Amino acid sequence: MIWPNDATALGPDVRRPSYDRSRLTAGIAHIGVGGFHRSHQAAYLDDLLELGVAHDWAIAGIGLLPGDVRMRDAMRAQDCSYTLVLKHPDGRCEVRVIGSIIEYHFAPDDPAAVVERLADPAIRIVSLTITEGGYGINPGTGAFDPDSDGIAHDLAAPATPRTAFGLVVESLRLRKLRGIAPYAVLSCDNMQGNGDIARRAFATFADLRDPELGRWLRESVSFPNTMVDRITPQTTQEDREALAMTHGIDDAWPVVAEPFAQWVIEDRFPSGRPDWDRVGAQITHDVTGFEAVKLRLLNASHQAMAYFGSLMGYRRVHEAVADPLIRQLLWRYWVEEAIPTLRPVPGIDPHRYVETLLDRYGNPAIGDSLARLCVDASDRIPTFLLPVIRAQIATGGPIGIGAAVVASWARYAEGVDDQGDPLPLEDPRRERVITAARRRDRPLAFIEDAELFGDLAQHPAFSQAFQRAVDLLRTSTARSALERIL
Repeated sequence: MIWPNDATALGPDVRRPSYDRSRLTAGIAHIGVGGFHRSHQAAYLDDLLELGVAHDWAIAGIGLLPGDVRMRDAMRAQDCSYTLVLKHPDGRCEVRVIGSIIEYHFAPDDPAAVVERLADPAIRIVSLTITEGGYGINPGTGAFDPDSDGIAHDLAAPATPRTAFGLVVESLRLRKLRGIAPYAVLSCDNMQGNGDIARRAFATFADLRDPELGRWLRESVSFPNTMVDRITPQTTQEDREALAMTHGIDDAWPVVAEPFAQWVIEDRFPSGRPDWDRVGAQITHDVTGFEAVKLRLLNASHQAMAYFGSLMGYRRVHEAVADPLIRQLLWRYWVEEAIPTLRPVPGIDPHRYVETLLDRYGNPAIGDSLARLCVDASDRIPTFLLPVIRAQIATGGPIGIGAAVVASWARYAEGVDDQGDPLPLEDPRRERVITAARRRDRPLAFIEDAELFGDLAQHPAFSQAFQRAVDLLRTSTARSALERIL
């Protein structure tokens, strides 16, 4: 069976759009249409459309990377609709067709046309999921790196950009020239102060093109901060086959996710926004506390279990978190090191929050992989974990667990687990990380990379805790090392 564009072809247990998609127009352009965007922001908008509102806020998706060709082909073949499967711990599945994305543009096909689409007055928000490493920010200095991939090209040929910076800045320049109000730039990536980081990156890029353009962008363009949360593992062939067998849906790229979702948004949208708060999003004037809770408790604990769990031979999140030793690692990190660095957030009890995290991690139906959590560690560790370590150093608090997590990343980067099986390492700084991890003549070489760790290697409390942990990991199994560390 092919993708059922005819809603009547879907079974009664599949929720499908009740609204008329032909009446939708795009008010949001989203750069980086992957699994998370389609399980999260697009699903929130789909819920809103079901209420009979926001028909001028549909999404025009944009892909930039070579791998996005596959997404382009899948979206075009299915009129940009797709299946979202929410998997509950008891094995129950909620299956729905999402219709909130109505266009998909692969920017390399015609970058000038994509710039014009972004310059269209109908587009009032440009949102982003381009990963933590996609903003060109040096994790050690916090400064924008003008040598990031594609930047030189976009500065030399601004009319045919290859990067998100080139697309956004050139389209904003055209809007300024034409007297069209700028859109809001909405980062939905996992970084504390993601809107502030986006402003820094895009404005610095604009400075390199024209200082006056950079000044205008800083003064006139809104960059709201957000916090986003929904565990969304990579779609597998088994997911596609199960969907076809159980529901008769042949979807080229369905999305699988957990039932839980959270979205906290700073309310700074001069040209308007959808009423996301009507479908569960939290609209606030200060996202900072929410961001810190999520990044330091959820994202950093993902890193804590990912490397130790992988070294111990686990490959799935729910398998790792079922191990009492991994659970003890998480609890010690949360209670002793992370939670003390958080300021109070209305409506959130951090101790209850981490209890729910254990339930979410233990969902066997999701089947989330540890390998997914290990991807791009050189972007994730500085973003999620190092702020906790720095905060504890500043107050003289404990950092032993955090240092051990960094050591487990170094041991993971050596490339094999305790059973001798290979471990994948997908990282933008792969060769640097591997070379430093394998140094035996210089024990602190791994944390002396100032781009990643700043001056942390100069702090004896951290360097000594790291060296002790990495020595244990190199001379015994990860399980034995973790038992000693705990």
